Amino acid sequence: MESSVVKETLGKLNEESFVTLLSKLIGESKYVQNNPPDLIPQEDRVAKHVLDALLPYSTTTGGGPLLLNHVTYFPGRGNLIVEYPGTVPGKILSFVGCHMDVVTANPNDWEFDPFSLSIDGDKLQGRGTTDCLGHVALITELMRRLGETKPDLKSTVVAVFIANEENSSISGVGVDALVKDGLLNKLKEGPLFWIDTADKQPCIGTGGMIPWKLHVTGKLFHSGLPHKAINPLELAMEALKNVESRFYKEFPPHPKEKLYGFATPSTMKPTQWSYPGGGINQIPAECTISGDVRLLLVKHVKDVMKKLQDHVDDINENIEKLDSWGPVSKYILPDENMRGRLTISFDEANSGVACNLDSRGFHVLCKATEDVVGHVKPYSITGTLPLIRELQDEGFDVQTSGYGLMATYHAKNEYCLLSDMCQGYGVFVSIISQLEA
Repeated sequence: MESSVVKETLGKLNEESFVTLLSKLIGESKYVQNNPPDLIPQEDRVAKHVLDALLPYSTTTGGGPLLLNHVTYFPGRGNLIVEYPGTVPGKILSFVGCHMDVVTANPNDWEFDPFSLSIDGDKLQGRGTTDCLGHVALITELMRRLGETKPDLKSTVVAVFIANEENSSISGVGVDALVKDGLLNKLKEGPLFWIDTADKQPCIGTGGMIPWKLHVTGKLFHSGLPHKAINPLELAMEALKNVESRFYKEFPPHPKEKLYGFATPSTMKPTQWSYPGGGINQIPAECTISGDVRLLLVKHVKDVMKKLQDHVDDINENIEKLDSWGPVSKYILPDENMRGRLTISFDEANSGVACNLDSRGFHVLCKATEDVVGHVKPYSITGTLPLIRELQDEGFDVQTSGYGLMATYHAKNEYCLLSDMCQGYGVFVSIISQLEA
């Protein structure tokens, strides 16, 4: 099908239909908040509205072209795979990542009801409008238009609506389970557009993250006799300075950071400090410093975690070589056969993503963005999107974009702009038309 005909056939976003559907989805946002164990989302409440919109154009109930697959691994927590078949085997593109859960919202903190859609001019307000129920509605409208107009496409177009994106502590619910079961394998044959970022531009890179805790054991004693103590606070500060210095030597700024547009290089820093308490005149027995590592363009976080563990082990073995903090500050008490001790532990770590800037998917996304939005400026974030790295590792050509607002992502008073969503629909149509050419 000619690309110009594709654009003419799919047209522009039906704003009334989109807003009507989005209103239904935001009305479910209270029930799809994801914060276990207290709040377990029931994504099928959202999936029902998507199915209601698409079933009239399905092969099973409406005599239409859409193939619908509702895949559930946990009761009430389904995923939806929607396919519009093309005519050329192996020619495929997909829109993935639209998730049907949301982060929590406290109505007392909001200027409007987070769990119902309100409209203020161009603003569409409510929890999930930007992240990510607005995108669920947008992709649903695209698939509905394909079902209505039945264009003769060479490309198969697939949309995947997923459960459980907002919490990684529970696995086997959403896209990870779909990939494990091979239900998305054929999407590897074409570009996969992950629609869950913001600001209408291609997001081409994300950071990896390693949350760490450095626990330090010393010896408690009265601060008037510091020579009888091992001060864990001094040991912690000196050891962390040592570990951080080694980190920056081993992971200096990457030569491709400017190409990808990252705001900072890889970093390691403390963010929290805790100790058991006690009087101001007491040197405590232990303390803990916590923080994170943000990694850019590093192959895998496990390599970095091993390096950090090696550094801590080396400090423990050679603790007497660490600089001290005064004439009686020390980390060993030989007469008592006592040594200060460091242990480092890690919470769940995620590797970052660098999208393939040479892929067909990236080029069509950039051209579509330039044509519809008026300019293209790919960007990267030092935040994490762990699911897309897992897809990339499995062999998918992942490109990412989104049409909400980064400023309202996970924020109070969340909203998106209807005009931005209209442009997002135009980008999707342009992508399809380009890949038909």
